[in-house]
Amino acid sequence: MNTGEDIQGLRKIVDFTRLLSIFILAIHFYLACYPAFVAWGFTADITDRVVQNIVKTGLFADYLRPKLGTLLLLVTFLVGIKGKKDEKISRKKIAVYLILGLILYFTSTGILYMRLDAEPKAIFYITVVSIGYLLMLTGGTWLSRLLKNMLNNDIFNEENETFPQEERLLENEYSVNLPAKYRLKKEIRNSWINFINMFRGLLVIGTPGSGKSYFVVRHIIDQHIKKGFSMFVYDFKFDDLTKIAYNKLLQYQGNYAVPPTFYIINFDDMNRTHRCNPLDPTSMEDITDAIEASRTIMLGLNRSWIKSQGEFFTESPINFLTAIIWYLRKYEGGRFCTLPHVIELMQTEYDPLFAILDREEEIKVLVNPFISAFKNKAMEQLEGQIASAKIALARLASPQLYYVLNGNDFTLDINNPQDPKIVAMGNNPLKIQIYGAVLSLYINRMIKLVNRKKQLKSSLIFDEFPTVFVGGSSGIDGLLATARSNFVATTLAVQNYEQLKKDYGDEQANVITNIVGNVISGQVMGNTAKSVSELFGKIQQEKMSQNIGGSETSFTKSTQMDLAIPSAKIAQLSSGEFVGIVADNPEAKIKLKMFHCEIQNDHKAIAEEERQYKEIPEIATVTNQEIQDNYELIKNEVRHIVRSELNAIRTELEAIQPHGEAGQEEQKPPTSM
Repeated sequence: MNTGEDIQGLRKIVDFTRLLSIFILAIHFYLACYPAFVAWGFTADITDRVVQNIVKTGLFADYLRPKLGTLLLLVTFLVGIKGKKDEKISRKKIAVYLILGLILYFTSTGILYMRLDAEPKAIFYITVVSIGYLLMLTGGTWLSRLLKNMLNNDIFNEENETFPQEERLLENEYSVNLPAKYRLKKEIRNSWINFINMFRGLLVIGTPGSGKSYFVVRHIIDQHIKKGFSMFVYDFKFDDLTKIAYNKLLQYQGNYAVPPTFYIINFDDMNRTHRCNPLDPTSMEDITDAIEASRTIMLGLNRSWIKSQGEFFTESPINFLTAIIWYLRKYEGGRFCTLPHVIELMQTEYDPLFAILDREEEIKVLVNPFISAFKNKAMEQLEGQIASAKIALARLASPQLYYVLNGNDFTLDINNPQDPKIVAMGNNPLKIQIYGAVLSLYINRMIKLVNRKKQLKSSLIFDEFPTVFVGGSSGIDGLLATARSNFVATTLAVQNYEQLKKDYGDEQANVITNIVGNVISGQVMGNTAKSVSELFGKIQQEKMSQNIGGSETSFTKSTQMDLAIPSAKIAQLSSGEFVGIVADNPEAKIKLKMFHCEIQNDHKAIAEEERQYKEIPEIATVTNQEIQDNYELIKNEVRHIVRSELNAIRTELEAIQPHGEAGQEEQKPPTSM
């Protein structure tokens, strides 16, 4: 009822109900205490005739019925009222009033059976019943007000911010489906998070401990291997995810037409790692591949350079490293084209190094500025251009890294239909800066090989994605933009947007976060929570305001559009509780894309499964001597390259010396390194 006339009409009905209850109680008093009324002279023939007609209804056949009728009307009255002003209502006080009132109201019947004179008995009875009635009226009024407050006491607006979610299981050969429970008003309902189009990318956000790996990533590994995906796993806290992937492959190996091989890159345990050359010459088709590899290495080692790309002292080291890589790619068919050989060759003195590099036509344009600076004795400028690259790469000069990077146990084309692979690469949180740069090179090279036509469906999973740098034309944004047509599902796990912006810069971070089609977020804070909240938009919510006046309390109810999932709620999510939005397909549209639910993990079953996991086997027994021998071999091979190239230059110059070339003395090459 919204109009003033309706409200007045409701009040009249409520008041009439109360008066009717009092009238029935008064008739009961008249009949139960009739002798006293006669003695007091309060009777009349017309009154008696009216009362006799009312008695015929059967309501006054005994002492209990009229009291129950009165009580029923009183309750009806109390339901309809809004209560008087009282901001602090005591439940204990209400209980005392109601219980005492009911006791007096119903036990007072015993007074009628006492051996007392009619008049004292009537006074005593009417007084006790009236007190009981008034106590129930007062306590009931307070209770009515309290119930209304309790019904509207949704402090955190939780019921208003609930919305219908997808309860169907929508599955296809590529999907990841997570069982969940969600709240709709006061009801807890079962639902499904259906990532039916993982090829549009999935961004998993959440602070440490929010459940990214346990509730989301482990299921992606499980379901994608079960469905026959090739897979790459970047395992930041090695070997948490690697062990899951290895055991799932053992479980579902029969689901593949060509069973994949499991490979591991791990720089901490040489007995449990394969060897792979990220600069494999067969995958480097032209100099642009060398440029991308160089940029990845340098920006991975110097994250601050990401924001200064294009500047002279950022691009110069990248160009110099590119020249080294492409020179080794061309030298003897790329036989020595590995990162360890690149690092060692870069440490060569400028004089012989420039003479060697200048022999390769394709990189002359890259090395010419350095040679000019060297000839003009602009050593300060030259050091500024090259030293930063040499110093950064020198951090990678360890026997363990050289051993892993100088092998060819497998190639990075993980989704090759004839040779599918599941590759896990482990990092170490204590050595992020060193390992991260090398792993970034692996990842960049792998992405370029994976994102091609007519390959096996593949899943790329990056735990703690900001700890590696994936840039260039074949970077993560390029992958997400084109992966759908090449059946590449990409999962990026990050802690918050700020972390991504710190490591990738604002522009690149915004591209990455805005290009993904699926988003799932656990607990996040600050600007990240605000950005996630804005993804979900607004829903229509009921709002109720309460006005406490001098004689009554009024409630005003309205509806308005408000945030479906406020940022404050996202900041308070429990572990395992997630919000997000899913992408669909043209042939399988999802109307209810948004979700706020708790993913249901069978904790006992997972714990039992993990107890039965097999440990990652030892791949080979590698001694420290073998690692050191490999380290020395690389150094010797680089010395051999320099000596043989210098000898070739000397032979060429000697061949033209008899022809009287002018200025020959000035062109004489150096004879030592």
